[in-house]
Amino acid sequence: MLAATSWASRLRDGLARTRAALGGGLAGLFGRAEVDESLYEELEAALLLADCGVEASAALIARLRERARAGRISEPQALKRALQEELRALLAPLEKPLALERAKPLVMMIAGVNGAGKTTSIGKLAKWLQGQGRSVLLAAGDTFRAAAREQLAAWGERNGIGVIAQQGGDAAAVVYDAVAAARARGIDVLIADTAGRLPTQLHLMEEIKKVKRVLGKALPGAPHEVLLVLDANTGQNALAQVRAFDEALGLTGLVLTKLDGTAKGGVVCAIAKQRPVPLYFVGVGEGIDDLRPFSAAEFCEALLD
Repeated sequence: MLAATSWASRLRDGLARTRAALGGGLAGLFGRAEVDESLYEELEAALLLADCGVEASAALIARLRERARAGRISEPQALKRALQEELRALLAPLEKPLALERAKPLVMMIAGVNGAGKTTSIGKLAKWLQGQGRSVLLAAGDTFRAAAREQLAAWGERNGIGVIAQQGGDAAAVVYDAVAAARARGIDVLIADTAGRLPTQLHLMEEIKKVKRVLGKALPGAPHEVLLVLDANTGQNALAQVRAFDEALGLTGLVLTKLDGTAKGGVVCAIAKQRPVPLYFVGVGEGIDDLRPFSAAEFCEALLD
C-alpha cells in the first residue's frame, strides 16, 4: 500500500504543471456560483494550455454541453465530475496490459527521437519485467552513438541483465545476433534499442524499417511489440511523432517519460483522440522504479483532483 501511495503521489507531482494550466486542479474554474458560457470558454482555454490539443479539447467541451443539457447540470461541481468521467472515458482506450505470454522470446523494439529518454526507459522497463518474473536480454541496436551502448551496458549491469552489442557495425546485425542469443538462452523478453532519429530524417527512418524487417527474419512474428518513447515536455510535437513512427513502423504501444512536474501531460488526451495507440507505461522520474503501467483512472485522479 505504501508503494501505491508513493506512486500516486509522484504521478500527481509529475502532473503539477498540467494542473496549473487547468486552474490549479480546476478549483479556480469550478469555484463559481453557476455554470455559464464563460465557464465553458475558460475551461476550453485551460485544456488547450494543458496541451490537450484542439480536437480533444473541443470534443470534451461538446460532451460537457450535451451532458449539461440532458442532465440539467447547473452546478459547477457537478460539471467538474462530468469532466472527470469524460476524460477517463477518452483515455480508457489507451489503457492496455502488456501481453507477455504470447511468444518466447517476446521481442520488443524501442524507437524514439534523440533525447526522449529511450535508453533510460529500456533500463526501467527491463527492471519492471524482472519484477514480473521474466528473464530479459538487451540488444544495443543504437550503433550510431557509442555512449548509447555504454549507457545500455550500465543499465544491464545494474539489473543483472545481459547485453548484446558490437563496436560500431550495423544495427540490423546486432539485433539479429541478439535474437539468436535470446533463443539459445531461453530468454523470455528481448528488448532491442534503436538509434534516436527525427521522423524527418528519411534515410534513418528507412534504416529502422530495415531493423524491423531483420527481426522478422530472425524470428517469424517479431517484433511482437514496437514501442515509441515520448518526452512529455515536447507537447503537441509528441502527437506528430506518434503519427510519423506509426506510419513507418506500425506502433503497438507508447511509453511517456519525464512527467517530472515541468511537463504538461495533456498531450495524452490529444493522442487518445487522434491516434489512440496504447500507452503502456508512464515515467515520472529518474529512479529505476519510476516507470509504471498507465492507468486512465490514476492519471485522471492525479490530473484533476
